[in-house]
Amino acid sequence: MHKRFAIAALLCIAAGGAAAQGYPDRMIKLVVPFPPGGPTDVASRIIGQKMSEGLKQQIVVENRAGASGMIGAEAVAKSAPDGYTLMMLATPTLLFPHLGNYKGTDLFKDFTPIGSAYDLPIVMVVNPSKMPDVSNLQDLITKAKEQPGALNYTSAGNGSFGHLSTELLKSLGQFDIRHVPYKGSAPAIQDLLGGTVPMMFSDMIAALPHIKAGKLKPIAVGSAKRVAFTPEVKTVAEQGFAGFDAVAWGGLLAPAGTPKNVVDRLNRELQTALADKDVQAKLLGAGTLAAYESPEKMKSRMQADFERWGKVIRDNGIKTD
Repeated sequence: MHKRFAIAALLCIAAGGAAAQGYPDRMIKLVVPFPPGGPTDVASRIIGQKMSEGLKQQIVVENRAGASGMIGAEAVAKSAPDGYTLMMLATPTLLFPHLGNYKGTDLFKDFTPIGSAYDLPIVMVVNPSKMPDVSNLQDLITKAKEQPGALNYTSAGNGSFGHLSTELLKSLGQFDIRHVPYKGSAPAIQDLLGGTVPMMFSDMIAALPHIKAGKLKPIAVGSAKRVAFTPEVKTVAEQGFAGFDAVAWGGLLAPAGTPKNVVDRLNRELQTALADKDVQAKLLGAGTLAAYESPEKMKSRMQADFERWGKVIRDNGIKTD
């Protein structure tokens, strides 16, 4: 009896291995757990299209939004670990478990990293008509300290990366500005442009067109190094906060248990796609940066960001709406 079970198990393993050898032989679904048009969606479509060429199979993006990406993550975690259903992880999904009593999908146990894909720089912008005297971070901090609690800033929502980054900056700079959360970047930017709220730590995709039009003034970027979009704008670190590094990012995940040779194949195609100059240019045009990292480095980055931003969330008592 035991021998028959052992033989059956070996046959299943052999069949799975044979299937993986022929990978891919059909369409691949890439779940983006956010609405169409956002940074994760735009970057996923650019990268997926290029990977399709190398894989010689179409990669179709499916948007499954909700719960900061966890609805899509739960669906992918339950799918077959065969390389035909993937997910683009983004920072909000990684941090979501810190923001409430979430007990569902475990991103560390239920997924296998394929590789980091892109960085999404953030930029502190002010409405120049409302803050004509603010040209850099120190100007803003001085103004805030002169009027403790009187100034407002906006973000894409409670627990959004812009919210967390601003709260970290507030604690480091020892100044007080009040948070006015919106439901998404678009309405937040709209009221920022209208002057209802004068400042915001925004993702570059949302802010860049308005920076170029002169409607918003960039005063600091959150990344450790200056970014190509606004090379003249100093980093937060350059403006008195050494070590400050706030960058949202995204990377490809497969369900846990996906065969190693399938993960390796996807990793190679991801790496090739991100090395392509045309892909890099398209990502740049969309406000993101091609930023490949190996599965091992992606896993380490997930863990480091989960712990670091989790502390910011706990220290500031931040919860989702």
